[in-house]
Amino acid sequence: MFYSGISDESGQTIDTQIRAHQELGWNHMELRLVDGENITAISDAKLDEVYEKLAAAGMQVSCFGSAIANWARPITCDPQIDIDDLKRAIPRMHRFNCPFIRVMSYPNDPNHPLPEREWRNEAIRRMGVLADMAEDGGIILAHENCSGWGGQSAENSNILLAEVDSPALQVVFDTGNPVSYGQNAWEYYQAVYDSIVYVHIKDIRKVNGEDHYVYCGEGDGCVREIVGDLLANGYDGGLSIEPHLAAIIHTGERTTSEDKLYSTYTEYGRRLMQIVEEVNP
Repeated sequence: MFYSGISDESGQTIDTQIRAHQELGWNHMELRLVDGENITAISDAKLDEVYEKLAAAGMQVSCFGSAIANWARPITCDPQIDIDDLKRAIPRMHRFNCPFIRVMSYPNDPNHPLPEREWRNEAIRRMGVLADMAEDGGIILAHENCSGWGGQSAENSNILLAEVDSPALQVVFDTGNPVSYGQNAWEYYQAVYDSIVYVHIKDIRKVNGEDHYVYCGEGDGCVREIVGDLLANGYDGGLSIEPHLAAIIHTGERTTSEDKLYSTYTEYGRRLMQIVEEVNP
């Protein structure tokens, strides 16, 4: 098992992101945004800069946090957007020796919703196209239990993977997302366990129906139980923090204090390490 984290939650610049992980003693990072721009969209010159700084720091990239099929790209969006995104991402992933790219599976359009069956079939069709590209490209789509048809339930996630039927489509399980969606985190985890290749550590407490992001182990995401079960069963993949305490990308909420981003991120990492020490003595 190794530690990682969605690094832009520690700060906007790649220098700050590297420094946060070095402070924690971690040598993996999950790249999503650098100076506010996704790693799949930054210029080649900017990518060179990021690569050189990571290499100089001895940092490895555990996952690309892409926007493919995410909350901002409903099932009615142009599918070519995601195809182009993945085309750009694959050679970049090879350069960073990065095996996984986080994807979702298309939320329904709130303004022009498709009927359930049509939404299901189109989400599966589109994910099949992307999985074929990923398989040909030698990388893995890590489907997150979040926005999209496949994230609506553990059953949907398993149906999606079974219908696409590709070794290039697996699961990144997020401990906090089931809470946000009114699901039981432990039950969801158990249902998709066999397909999990990567884990996001997030925690949420529901208060009067509202999501309150909290430090890992303080919410309803069963973080302690899930991490303990993973380690007891020999999990050797990444535990990647996504605190959402000072920055929540999908809502546009972000503190103006870079110091707060950095301090909450590193504290979150320390608390995860403490949990691991306690459940895996």
